[in-house]
Amino acid sequence: MDMNTFKILAIGLVAGFSGAAIFFLFGPQAPLQTSQTIQLPRVAANDVAQASLVSNETYKGPAQEYSALPSFAQAAQTSVGAVVHVRTAMRTRIPLNPWYEMLGYRSPEEVHQGSGSGVIIGNEGFIVTNNHVIEGAEEITVSMNDNRTYIAEVIGTDPSTDLAMLKISADFPLPFIEFGNSDQVGIGDWVLAVGNPFDLTSTVTAGIVSAKARNINLLRARPDRGVFPIESFIQTDAAVNPGNSGGALVNTRGELIGINTAIASRTGSYAGYSFAVPSTIVEKVAQDLMRYGKVQRAYLGIQIEPVTEVIAEQLDMTEIKGCAVTDLVPGSGAAESGLEIGDVVLAIDGQEISDFPELQESVSRFHPGDEVMVRVWRNGEEREILVQLKDRNGRLAIKKQDRSNSFDLTSS
Repeated sequence: MDMNTFKILAIGLVAGFSGAAIFFLFGPQAPLQTSQTIQLPRVAANDVAQASLVSNETYKGPAQEYSALPSFAQAAQTSVGAVVHVRTAMRTRIPLNPWYEMLGYRSPEEVHQGSGSGVIIGNEGFIVTNNHVIEGAEEITVSMNDNRTYIAEVIGTDPSTDLAMLKISADFPLPFIEFGNSDQVGIGDWVLAVGNPFDLTSTVTAGIVSAKARNINLLRARPDRGVFPIESFIQTDAAVNPGNSGGALVNTRGELIGINTAIASRTGSYAGYSFAVPSTIVEKVAQDLMRYGKVQRAYLGIQIEPVTEVIAEQLDMTEIKGCAVTDLVPGSGAAESGLEIGDVVLAIDGQEISDFPELQESVSRFHPGDEVMVRVWRNGEEREILVQLKDRNGRLAIKKQDRSNSFDLTSS
């Protein structure tokens, strides 16, 4: 092979390798790792009416009729205008070095601000909210959905249920929410939470009632201040966040069935469940605060424990339900009416009782002096006993006729 031939071969090899290198570097590249897009299940166009959960039609299953989900638009429109934004301010002094104070320097003030929600329950301007929203506040302002702002006064508070009553004055009738009956709310019912989470005004979220008569040990007893917690919360999975406190829980008709109060969370924000004071408690507390400035609370005068399988078997009960009486408070309505230790409370004025929160909720709607029919299990049979309720000190603080002129809150 002569020199010219060698040069030609060398140039060809170099050109070939160069072209391959250029193609490798600049040509189309195959991905190092491929990812596959997972397709969602598809439904044929002519099957959409049967598959859609928001269809307007009602279709029949094998055993019963199933209705499509209702629209929440009317309930939201009814309630949004009556749910207000509550803002609070409280001034505190910043502690200084004691030497500065000895020299006459005054501690500077610091303003702490907070916010929550409230619900207008009458066109006269009465607003119900949570006690923890306004506790300690020196100034309370209320903003309406249309951006009008009012200074609010505190009518009364009830730490035992974490409720409070405010009042604003307007020159015209205000929108308000009508009370619904939380007793008629069932597990699985749709509900809306309306409030002002994270200072986002007029926010509506939807969920279902997950449980009723929940006691989550949220409220702290303060016997020295007459605070004895009453917890019988409605549990929902409607999204509730800081700022929703004091806002409305409404049914699909836009009726108030609860006041949103707490969330179950490890982060401080919504994590799955929220809790509302039921309207049966809210309405009674609101009436008392508007009329008396404080709640007139009745007590049955018993100590109880929940009925277990062992207790039910010992008492020959056919069902495991109710609250077994373990002690009677001397001088109470229960003690004077003939209730006995060992009785099992099954119902109060027709309201079935299965545990302590339900017992608390049922009794909390009455006033001292009211008479209630208590159904109990005794000696293998049911019997009814008429009990006149008293306050915690054994007094008949209010008689029925004294409440004839109480405020008329609209209730369904």
